[in-house]
Amino acid sequence: MNISEAARHSGLSAKQIRDYEKQGLLAPAARSDAGYRRYGAGDLARLHFIRHAREVGFSLKQIATLLRLQEDPRRQAGEVKRLAAEHIAALNAQIASLEAMRAELQRWHDACHGDQRPECAILDGLQT
Repeated sequence: MNISEAARHSGLSAKQIRDYEKQGLLAPAARSDAGYRRYGAGDLARLHFIRHAREVGFSLKQIATLLRLQEDPRRQAGEVKRLAAEHIAALNAQIASLEAMRAELQRWHDACHGDQRPECAILDGLQT
């Protein structure tokens, strides 16, 4: 299949597929006589893996590690689990940070009268 078909089947854009190839996450595609990229079932499976890993927030570096582990028949599940645990911890930290931001903004929002007065708790909060 060509790159547009691979994009449609994988849920990725053609640009993403080319980028993943440039970054070494996907092997360079075979080329047709006309020079068009050609992808097979293995490439499509790898693209699905990459897309799913991105959907749960793994970085490209982490995905490269996961792909290496997936290809290694001597891998240890403990290494994969450790990588996932580290990612979960990072996500939990991001969630806590976002919740703190939301709480602070909500306090400012609730304190703002939102009327014709010039005083605004939101602007005051941003200044401190």
